[in-house]
Amino acid sequence: MPFETQHGEFTVTDDPARFDLARAHHWLCEESYWDTGIPLETFARAVANSLVIGIYTPSGEMVALARVVTDKATFAWIGDVFVDASLRGHGLGKALMTHIQAHPDLQGLRRTHLATRDAHSLYAHFGFVGLTGADRWMEIRGAPYR
Repeated sequence: MPFETQHGEFTVTDDPARFDLARAHHWLCEESYWDTGIPLETFARAVANSLVIGIYTPSGEMVALARVVTDKATFAWIGDVFVDASLRGHGLGKALMTHIQAHPDLQGLRRTHLATRDAHSLYAHFGFVGLTGADRWMEIRGAPYR
């Protein structure tokens, strides 16, 4: 059963049947700074293996999204938070984060992470702080999308 909340006239839901893959791919591939050029096949695989949240108008048009990579027990990473440019400043980013924090599959986690270049104040409002133990974290960086 999808988890749904309301933000004014907008519906926030994790219903994968409503998720507009083509629109989301366009936003991230063409308008984001972090996923520029991501191939559709790669993005589709990421969506299929994540908890995806969309915000929809009453007519069903998707106007915002977030993707959560999680084991639903101990860890979550929030990524691909995007709001359509025409609706920024209407609280949809906050609605996404409120929905994620209330989501029944994401309760009791030991850690929830995200990375941002320019929205620190948005995420701080929800309790996010600088990464602790950063000296312990390691990564393998892959090649950029071609």
